Amino acid sequence: MSGIHPTALVDAGAELDAGVTVGPYTVIGPHVRIGAGTSVGAHCVIEGHTTIGRDNRIFQFNSLGAIPQDKKYAGEPCELVIGDRNTIREFCTFNIGSPGDVGVTRLGDDNWIMAYVHLAHDCQVGNHTIFANNSQLAGHVHVGDWVILGGFTVVHQFVRIGAHSMTAMCSLLFADLPPFVMCQGQPAAARSMNYEGLRRRGFSPERIAGVKAMHKAMYRQDLSLEAAQQQIASISQAQPQCEPDVCMMNDFLQQTSAQRGIVR
Repeated sequence: MSGIHPTALVDAGAELDAGVTVGPYTVIGPHVRIGAGTSVGAHCVIEGHTTIGRDNRIFQFNSLGAIPQDKKYAGEPCELVIGDRNTIREFCTFNIGSPGDVGVTRLGDDNWIMAYVHLAHDCQVGNHTIFANNSQLAGHVHVGDWVILGGFTVVHQFVRIGAHSMTAMCSLLFADLPPFVMCQGQPAAARSMNYEGLRRRGFSPERIAGVKAMHKAMYRQDLSLEAAQQQIASISQAQPQCEPDVCMMNDFLQQTSAQRGIVR
């Protein structure tokens, strides 16, 4: 294949589309599949049962598909699955899943992943996210669509991060971060809702007003989480156009364990 540099080591068992390019000194293992239009930079190692979709830009010095940092792992054929049109900058480390969970670490489509980002085993990342430099996700973390993680954000294992939420630089997450919430601190505390992000994504003024009402219920009225959920559920009755946002918020809150809680 003319797109593969002569110094790259691509195992004969790997499945690379003819449109894939591979830079110098990159190593690709036998269970790797890469889709059309994806470019892989120099000095990368892509191993394990790793599937990479179309039109991704993988920069130099990345390690993708290595075994999980889990002492219980015993060689099971777990996976790393990367979708389409992602940008993965330098020195990122994405591990395969583990048999203690679904066995798959997953990155969706259209994500912008900056340098030194770590996705531990069994992380599930959605679409259209931005992870700034040195964002670090421990195992089993779930991240919704359109999330933005500020530089040096650190996320504890099993934490869930809701869609459209955002962390400031150097945030430390021990609790679930609900959809739309902006947080900052060590440990992170809620500061506001991501109103500007929602405007840029085409949310109507009515939907943004609904998000403001949810913020008030969770953070401004001194309500218990259960009472806040009841008040949030009533928002869609007065503002029917907010029903999808209300449903997403309450679904997220219902899955939050009492032990973990939410960022408050």
